[in-house]
Amino acid sequence: MSAPVKKNDRLTVYIEDLTHDGNGVAKVDGYPLFIQEALPNETAEVHVLKTLKNYGFAKVVDILKPSPDRVEAPCAYFKQCGGCQLQHLSYEGQLKWKENMVRNVMQRIGKIDAPVLPVKGMKEPWHYRNKAQIPFSSNEAGQAIAGFYKTKTHSIVDMERCLIQTGEADAILAGLKKELAAIGIRPYNEQTHEGMLRHVVIRKARATGEVMVVLVTKKKKFPQKEAAVATIQKLVPNVTSIMQNVNSDKTNVIFGDETVNLWGKDVIIDTIGDVRFEISARSFYQVNPEQTEVLYKQALDYADLQGDERVIDAYCGIGTISLFLAQKAKAVMGVEIVPQAIEDAKRNAELNGFTNTYFEAGPAEEVIPRWYKEGKEADVLVVDPPRKGCDEALLKTILEQRPKRVVYVSCNPGTLARDLRILEDGGYQTQEIQPVDMFPHSTHVECVSQLILKEGN
Repeated sequence: MSAPVKKNDRLTVYIEDLTHDGNGVAKVDGYPLFIQEALPNETAEVHVLKTLKNYGFAKVVDILKPSPDRVEAPCAYFKQCGGCQLQHLSYEGQLKWKENMVRNVMQRIGKIDAPVLPVKGMKEPWHYRNKAQIPFSSNEAGQAIAGFYKTKTHSIVDMERCLIQTGEADAILAGLKKELAAIGIRPYNEQTHEGMLRHVVIRKARATGEVMVVLVTKKKKFPQKEAAVATIQKLVPNVTSIMQNVNSDKTNVIFGDETVNLWGKDVIIDTIGDVRFEISARSFYQVNPEQTEVLYKQALDYADLQGDERVIDAYCGIGTISLFLAQKAKAVMGVEIVPQAIEDAKRNAELNGFTNTYFEAGPAEEVIPRWYKEGKEADVLVVDPPRKGCDEALLKTILEQRPKRVVYVSCNPGTLARDLRILEDGGYQTQEIQPVDMFPHSTHVECVSQLILKEGN
């Protein structure tokens, strides 16, 4: 059966929803059209760009009836850069859409009937990112360019500032590319594998104000190191750490394996609530510190700790959630497959003086059953998996070990709904789901869910 529309058709359509990547969705005789920059509840004239068997793509020609939540995107690069998808939707509209999206995903994928609470948003949803990873390259004239990638490409949008980054990141972004030629550093070319500077990574600790700048270079040895350090110090006077990471591979992965200190400290220190963390060049650390505190306090609330519980934190990373829990638990045991993260977690526990924590590297689905065999059973289990959700073997482990409460922190509502269904079928009841807006102006949303083991299970 052919599609009811053809390429180059002009149609008037009603926008019903948004996709996970921020495109509007309209249906023509049941056939979905994905339309960039269109918003729900709008009527628009569109031009069909491409049709496939089950769906097609179109672009807006004219908004005939705009959404009451439509606003002018404040960023000059919004239509080019792939970093933000929802700047043309008011912040109140974003939070409303995210709440509805989570609720719909829970019902459609997981048949989960638990209450989905209103999204916890930010009072000031700008300049929230404490980490920027900026690719550098050069244009056809050989001049340095830096910015972010266009949507679904590796073409850099050359920009001077970003409205969700810190002022220090903007200073580096605008200033360093102007100084590179004078310093004598050539930006890296991904196609030819020539040049030196691949990325600049800027991290800022919200609580202490400490700033780390990481130069990702193709080679370890480059004679302009001192000039680069002096330039960064001039651009960002409050910098406390300047590092170099070496990545000589033909890859679009940002970091290589070797990191060296060029100037200052090896780490910066930040706090979430009352807990301090050392952050190295390659540490995983949530990029929105204000909302991270909201997220972790919610996880702590759902854990409902009275002081005598043993808690297991699967996917513990550098111990961020673990140490939050350790403030109120009798003992917290964290497991993470990345050995370096476990070393960071141990160091952070020592930094805060916690003696009731234990961390071990390995697959959670293997380590946790062994802990149980050793008598280290958990009253509460916390999981914070990657976007793909919990490993099937870990879900099986949870259902076999049956902790009284499970707190599930998720960055992907779809895999959360899938995993909640499995846990509910195995004897748990989802009490409620609290979305938290960690990434304003994007389509991403984090959720914290509380599950209780049903009586008799």
